[in-house]
Parts: sequence; structure tokens; C-alpha cells
Amino acid sequence: MSLPRVLAISGSLRSGSFSTTILTSLASALNGQADVQVMTLGDVPLYNQDIDTDTPPAGVAALRAAIKAADLVVIASPEFNYAIPGVLKNALDWASRPYGQSAFGGKKTLFLTSSVAFTGGVRVQAQLREILIAIGANVVAGPELVLGSIHEKIADGAVADDVLAFPLGAVKGALGL
Repeated sequence: MSLPRVLAISGSLRSGSFSTTILTSLASALNGQADVQVMTLGDVPLYNQDIDTDTPPAGVAALRAAIKAADLVVIASPEFNYAIPGVLKNALDWASRPYGQSAFGGKKTLFLTSSVAFTGGVRVQAQLREILIAIGANVVAGPELVLGSIHEKIADGAVADDVLAFPLGAVKGALGL
């Protein structure tokens, strides 16, 4: 029996990103229960329909293929100026094309947000939900997963177990574990 496949997409490019750290912590916590691929978006160029051909840029092809191969997509996003980061919106635009062929079509998707503010990126929640629904994702229903004051909850490159418990439970629930 093969393990469920999880694609964990970080909405931040920063080295030492909180979003990436959250996802790598989830991957560690799911070791042996799911095959988790953490993906950053540095190889995905700005969307340009002129280069969105039958042979898209390698980073785009990898993103689309990883989404299609996953049983669950988990997106971790920071909040930039009360909004979704441009790099994440750009990647979602690439994944949704060509028109009518979204890699997210029917794909079970869960997302969480974080911020150094106590609000945990809550303003991004509605934006992400709206975008994901527009591109055909099957958004996992449930309480909003927000991690406030995240900078205080990471030590030694990992998220504290008590902070990770709620997102981990949501991922396990989405996978039926």
C-alpha cells in the first residue's frame, strides 16, 4: 500500500521562510504516514501567456505535474500588506492554465496562513479561498488555520509541536489518517 502524496507549497521565497518551516515541520510530523514534497516557487517565472505553450518553463511544468500527482495540496502563505504574496498568486495563475485545464481541477486543497502579527495572516484566508475556488480546487472545509506571532513559535528550524498540532490534525483529517 502506497502512502498518500502531499504537495506542500510555500508561498514565500525567503531563505528561512516561516511558511517553508511550517511545511517542513508538517512533513517531519507525517513521516511514515504520507509522502510529502515541499515545493518553493523560485523556479516559477512571472506569468506570461507568450511563454505558456505546450512546453512551458521547467518550473511551471514541475509545479503542474506535482499538483496533478498529489492526493492533497497544502499551501502555507504569509501575509504581505494584508494580501496574498505575489509569488503565490503568480504560481496559482500558472497552475490554472491553460484555460479549462487547471492542475487544481477537483484537487483536494488545504491552506494555512501565518504572520508575525497576532492575527496570523487571517486577511489572506478569504483571498486564498476565493482564488482556489476560481481555479477549480476542492477546498477542504474547516476552521481557518492561522498561526499568529509565528516568529515566536519556531526554534531550531522547526515549529513547536503544540503549534503544529492543529494544522497537522487538519492535514491528517483531509487524508483520512
